[in-house]
Amino acid sequence: MNLQAVAITAWALLALGATPSSGAAPVAPFNPPSEAMLPSDVRGETIRYGQRIVTQTGVFAKPYVGNALSCTNCHLEAGRKPKAAPYVGVYASFPQYRARSGKVDRIEDRINDCFQRSLNGKALPYESREMTALVAYMAWLSEGVPTGMKVEGQGFSRISPSAPPDAKRGSQVYGTSCAQCHGPDGQGTAAFPPLWGERSFNIGAGMARLDTAAAFIKWNMPLGQGGTLSDQQAYDVAAYLLSQPRPDFGPKVHDWPKGGKPKDSPY
Repeated sequence: MNLQAVAITAWALLALGATPSSGAAPVAPFNPPSEAMLPSDVRGETIRYGQRIVTQTGVFAKPYVGNALSCTNCHLEAGRKPKAAPYVGVYASFPQYRARSGKVDRIEDRINDCFQRSLNGKALPYESREMTALVAYMAWLSEGVPTGMKVEGQGFSRISPSAPPDAKRGSQVYGTSCAQCHGPDGQGTAAFPPLWGERSFNIGAGMARLDTAAAFIKWNMPLGQGGTLSDQQAYDVAAYLLSQPRPDFGPKVHDWPKGGKPKDSPY
């Protein structure tokens, strides 16, 4: 195994919450700064603008958004909720090799991935006010986290089904546990986002992966009742919503150019 493969393997283990056999990697506590700690200067204004983009993306970054979602729909509580892809510690993990791009990405690359995939929109210019504000916000949430260190609650806490995921069973759970907020047709309501269709995330989004969607559902849905669904129910619901139509993503043909495509990739 070459050095690059070793590095990729080590990172994959860390991302899944495991550690290389050489010893346990230290984990930083989940301790984002409070609102009261925001600087009262130009930097603070920039951080606040970044937070507004996260919570109202279609308002404050409208030219770059192609659907009805905001960043906070996946990164709950403006990126401050553990087990919901929080931004806490993310800044400290970049630059980072990512198998999907096949290169070392900057945090700006990762942000643009979300805009082009999860928001089905366009990439932000690197020097734009919006990009600067988003990076500033993520950097502020990551203050005190050592470079490269994993944070408790970072990403998604993976789960495992006891049987193959079943979309038919998932439709029943969706009807009883999800439809009230997201609508029986999955098109969302005034307060909650669409889960499929042209106004939702495209096939290239991370949430279009079965394992990712199931973990998010398990720990965060129904909203305010995370952890109440079983692992199997979460997988069944994920299988159901991912079986529904959603926008394509043409550049997906360039993903994983050096291999490493996950087994739950929808393409």
